[in-house]
Amino acid sequence: MKIETFVLGPAMTNAYLMYDEESKEGLVVDPGMGPDSLLRRIGELGIAVKAILLTHAHFDHIGGVEELRSLTKAPVYLHRAEADWMTEPQKNGSGLFPGIPAIVCAPAEHLLDGGETLSLLGETFRVLHTPGHSPGSVTYVWGTTIFSGDVLFKNSIGRTDLPGGSYETLMHSISEKLMDLPEETRVLCGHGPETTIGREQMHNPYVTGLL
Repeated sequence: MKIETFVLGPAMTNAYLMYDEESKEGLVVDPGMGPDSLLRRIGELGIAVKAILLTHAHFDHIGGVEELRSLTKAPVYLHRAEADWMTEPQKNGSGLFPGIPAIVCAPAEHLLDGGETLSLLGETFRVLHTPGHSPGSVTYVWGTTIFSGDVLFKNSIGRTDLPGGSYETLMHSISEKLMDLPEETRVLCGHGPETTIGREQMHNPYVTGLL
């Protein structure tokens, strides 16, 4: 199973293409705005995208959903706390920032609560509800790799000053859900470079005081 990263849109959001080289089946996590490079790579590889996993529904993580969904017919997975964010620019944030076009998407096909185990590409993905950056933020756990969205970054954490954000809730999610994962867990973040749980336990200034 391979994972490729694409940095998309004005917020430099990480989109991830995960695929099996033999079966040519894959999934995408957080297709952001301006997804041309991602769509081109999917075409080059001949990947049949089977799912679109959203860590949350801020505009910079959903901006490419409709282009990808139109191309692949893949269903979208999203936490139910943000179900209406797909259709409302004021909630997904695209209506809050000057110069950002209004992002309106069709509703997600699958709504999550957290605690699910998804079977995709012959693999299992655990869904952790990790709110704080946004009410419906989730982390997808695949073996010793996680897609953390905007919950945890290298040396930092997600912002909590947007509607529905809560610093206390975010720190609880990180301490109770993520820091219990094995130290070698690879963290694929919503922005910036990847890291590991062990590294953040040692060096992340927001985390070190929790342990």
